Amino acid sequence: MNTLLTIFLSEEVNAFSLITPNPGLAIWAFIIFVGLILILGKFAFKPIATALKDREKSIEESLMQADKARFEMANLVAKNEQLLEQAKEERTAIIAEARDVAEKLKAEIVEKAKSEAEQKVKEALVEIEIQKKAAIVEVKNTVGELAISIASKIVRKELTSDADHKAFAQKMIQESNLN
Repeated sequence: MNTLLTIFLSEEVNAFSLITPNPGLAIWAFIIFVGLILILGKFAFKPIATALKDREKSIEESLMQADKARFEMANLVAKNEQLLEQAKEERTAIIAEARDVAEKLKAEIVEKAKSEAEQKVKEALVEIEIQKKAAIVEVKNTVGELAISIASKIVRKELTSDADHKAFAQKMIQESNLN
């Protein structure tokens, strides 16, 4: 058996060489290579190419969706800026309107207070005038009563001289307590 193995190895070693071309081996290698290319073309290259095209399409769609989302986001940001600006303008307008209303209300309150004060002053002046007239009437009545009283006393007592008249008038004045 050892001999058979040595014979087989010696023939094989001499028959097969990588440097020496063997036409039969080259033909079989070419046939296997072409067959492998055909099988890979039918079962592997086509699905791989289809998968690559599908992947390319999905990447393009993703990029288009990202651009669309970026555009929509820019629009939303612009709308938000616009809404914020409108809100600021409305706030400013509301504050200005509130200030105007407050100023008008303040002016109305001040005007009302002034008119009420003027009305009170007028009423007080009317009351003072009434009290003054009443006091004057009372003084006139008192003076009239006093004059009548003095006159009636003078008439009752006829005085003969001027000195008697003056003394009597002085006495009447002291009795009437008008000092």
